[in-house]
Amino acid sequence: MARQCKLLKISRSTVYYKQKGESELNRTLKILIQQEFDLHPFYGVPRMHQWLVRDKGLTVNKKRVERIYRALNLQTVMPRKNLSKSNMEHKKYPYLLRQLKIEKANQVWQTDITYIPMKQGFMYLTAIIDVYSRYVVGWSVSNTMSARWCADVLKSAIKKHGKPDILNSDQGVQYTSDIFVNTLKINNIKISMDGKGRALDNIYIERFWRSLKYEDLFLKSYENGLNLHHGFKQYITFYNTQRRHQSLDYQTAESVYYGKTGAK
Repeated sequence: MARQCKLLKISRSTVYYKQKGESELNRTLKILIQQEFDLHPFYGVPRMHQWLVRDKGLTVNKKRVERIYRALNLQTVMPRKNLSKSNMEHKKYPYLLRQLKIEKANQVWQTDITYIPMKQGFMYLTAIIDVYSRYVVGWSVSNTMSARWCADVLKSAIKKHGKPDILNSDQGVQYTSDIFVNTLKINNIKISMDGKGRALDNIYIERFWRSLKYEDLFLKSYENGLNLHHGFKQYITFYNTQRRHQSLDYQTAESVYYGKTGAK
């Protein structure tokens, strides 16, 4: 056991117990998997299996890793797909950004919803990003995905930052609903929607999701909605005001956004 602990760089104090009927390999794997999962909670069984085999040099099959995931009650924290389901009866609008040259802030905003897993339960996050500057002009967390929630976030962003020329979204029921579409029409905002199955049409908000999850969510363990809100508020403030974006020639989103729209 001492030799195996030394080989795997595990403290012997963490493997002092001996469960009846359980192999030494299984006990060691449980500790290794739990430790790695705590660092990378987005690792599913296939990726964890490859880490054990390639990085740790262990001979273990995927089914064993799967059993250990169940035994430890590990659930991968990755966003669920198809959150915004389409309503066939709602009108869909064409995608307006193809070959469009985006030259100023508030020319195009993009919005979306993503699934946020927590230590207990889950929430949803919606955000609106200015494409030109990557500045997040509005966001909110909720335990439901209603059209009114999305419309309220949009209204708040318009009140604070003015309106965009175009707002792009997917074809989800929240964005094709009367309450959301009418908010756009009342404010004379052109409506643009992703083509079906074209995830890259809304790529800027998708990149923001990735940044938030890898730079904040996956590194923390939020207990409840209140902690989640405070944590995201801190991260989005950092994302807007301090994080330097390679695509912006290492300027901050805030400096580009307000540099083009005028006073703060």
